Amino acid sequence: MKSPLLAAAAALLMLGATSAADAKGCIKGAVVGGVAGHYAGHHGMLGAAAGCLYGRHHAKEQEKQQQQTQTTGQGKL
Repeated sequence: MKSPLLAAAAALLMLGATSAADAKGCIKGAVVGGVAGHYAGHHGMLGAAAGCLYGRHHAKEQEKQQQQTQTTGQGKL
């Protein structure tokens, strides 16, 4: 029982150390990755780290795509 609480506390400390701009997409990805990693063989921390990286990448891609649509003026009406 101590292990999941320790892992959650460590993850919160790591997420708290990052700035708000860098954390966009990270928290959601870390939660999903941590749960998936836990059920895939008790690798919750590894899954959370991978989920955070993927979430940040996905958020950056969406932001880049949104900027392209704004510059071309072809946004949704």
